Amino acid sequence: MGSGKGGSFSKKPDWQQWAILSASNLRFKEVQFKHLPAEVVLRKLYGSFIQWWLGFFNCQTITYLLEPLEGHGLWDGKEAFGTLPHQSEYDGTIAILTRATIRTARLKEFWQHVEGVSTKMSHADGLITSYGIGEMPLRKQATFSIWENKNVMKSFANQTAEHREVIQKTRQQNWYSEEMFVRFKINCCIGSLNGINPLKGKL
Repeated sequence: MGSGKGGSFSKKPDWQQWAILSASNLRFKEVQFKHLPAEVVLRKLYGSFIQWWLGFFNCQTITYLLEPLEGHGLWDGKEAFGTLPHQSEYDGTIAILTRATIRTARLKEFWQHVEGVSTKMSHADGLITSYGIGEMPLRKQATFSIWENKNVMKSFANQTAEHREVIQKTRQQNWYSEEMFVRFKINCCIGSLNGINPLKGKL
């Protein structure tokens, strides 16, 4: 998938950053992955061609191995991560994937409001890092964010006026034809971007 600037929904593409999202019902042994070089992990997960391609262009990579915990909604009509409970007891470091298909007739309203929320989120207490990703410019957008725990994420969602307003308008004006929200436990983080592994010492 492509990537947007600013770490959230964005009309401005980041041509130097891309995302690969892979779902599997295999249970990877994270302990083994933690001690392998990033290029070996890429080859094991995605095959030798993608590993060679990323190495040929000297790409920096960071890989998160995730376990879906809770969520709701569909991705292209499917439960992309299986049937999940709406809530779980987990309260450690958590990753959030928010994905939506925006109705063509609501694109203007959506993009008028999203920048304010993105700016607020980038300075939110408890946010570790975030990435804006998507399959299609403007219409099919997603944010992948990592938080210290579920409570700090909920505080941002519930106490930020801009975010509350967007959620309200989303429901009232029916902005999305499809949406999905999933929370993940992060089992492993391998590699770095700009020399930084944001979860070093946190898992």
